[in-house]
Amino acid sequence: MIKKPFTTKEKIEEIVKSYPTPFHLYDEKGIRDNAKALKDAFSWNKGYREYFAVKATPNPFLIKILQEYGCGCDCSSLTELMLAKQIGSTGELIMFSSNDTPLEEFKYCNDLGGIINLDDITHIEAVEKSVGYIPETISCRFNPGGVFQMSNGIMDNPGDAKYGMTEEQIVEAFKILKSKGAKNFGIHAFLASNTVTNEYYPKLAGIMFNLAVKLNKETGAHISFVNLSGGIGIPYRPDQEPNDIKVIGEGVRAEYEKILTPAGMDDVAIFTELGRYMMGPYGALVTQAIHEKHTHKEYVGVDACAANLMRPAIYGAYHHITVLGKEDAACDHKYDVTGSLCENCDKFAVDRMLPEIEKGDYLFIHDAGAHGFSMGYNYNGKLRSAELLLQEDGSVKLIRRAETPKDYFATFDIFPECSELVEA
Repeated sequence: MIKKPFTTKEKIEEIVKSYPTPFHLYDEKGIRDNAKALKDAFSWNKGYREYFAVKATPNPFLIKILQEYGCGCDCSSLTELMLAKQIGSTGELIMFSSNDTPLEEFKYCNDLGGIINLDDITHIEAVEKSVGYIPETISCRFNPGGVFQMSNGIMDNPGDAKYGMTEEQIVEAFKILKSKGAKNFGIHAFLASNTVTNEYYPKLAGIMFNLAVKLNKETGAHISFVNLSGGIGIPYRPDQEPNDIKVIGEGVRAEYEKILTPAGMDDVAIFTELGRYMMGPYGALVTQAIHEKHTHKEYVGVDACAANLMRPAIYGAYHHITVLGKEDAACDHKYDVTGSLCENCDKFAVDRMLPEIEKGDYLFIHDAGAHGFSMGYNYNGKLRSAELLLQEDGSVKLIRRAETPKDYFATFDIFPECSELVEA
């Protein structure tokens, strides 16, 4: 597979006249086409809903596009709940999947009418204490422990994850919740991250559907929904085959009809919480080469850094890079592509074969639409860059302005000595 940018050098040269690099650029057409495909893949399930993982790309302009396709919000914190409320995602459009949760956040979610997804059996008491009662609709998170393995090997290790309840705990939790007034139950699990295989969701669905049947039989609880969470990944590397969401949807359907339908549970809704899959390929970090260095290695310094996209620095994650305007040039130069942080891990690529890069060239760093801007930070006094939307008609819209020094110093307003910086 050849990774192609969703924009051109000429378009970027036009954009930078108004918005200097670096910036995150999102592709509206790609986001819309993908949302339509996901909705179609699960259209066989009457209650299906995607709860977009707000943590991946917490931008209201982008989430409102997804709302047009019936998507809700998967939130994990107070501020994400506040964002969801502000853009009209309330009631059953909120799934609150958090852990080590402050009591006031349970109450805030409940006040919005959102669905609370309990991470631990002890959180039953916490919800009751904060809300004053147990909501009629509630969900519990499941962790089977051990390793999660498929035909192509070990995918992840749930046994080491801090999330979710054991099978015994979730059975007990359902009994307690039912005795305290809960009427509609959901179950949720996240067993592997960024899987690039059509097998993951169907296998997870089989595990969860069997658990749903067991819970229904042993506790009498009405299972309203099964939340398959996230985990459907994207092909960061050009040699990876992308997931086929239609095949995945049909695989889940086969498990549904094999397990739930014979058990008389064909009214169970399927929920998903996809962040990376929904936005990842449709966002890029655009940056300009501003320096070159020739020492023990060949370095290209760009005006972005790990504060704009930290995945390569903290995970060693691969993000494909296109030198705009040189898409057809030979990749015959080996570079480390670096930012300006005082950290040696501040590299977008190490020993990457690329076309010859000259100062002034624009680099398009692919697949930064999820967990890109959202993981940004201010180390070294770096300021978060702007977010722009490339609209379907070819125009560009500012959907988050770049930070300024005033933003950086704003929380020093308690120090009179810093008043000039705060007001600057």
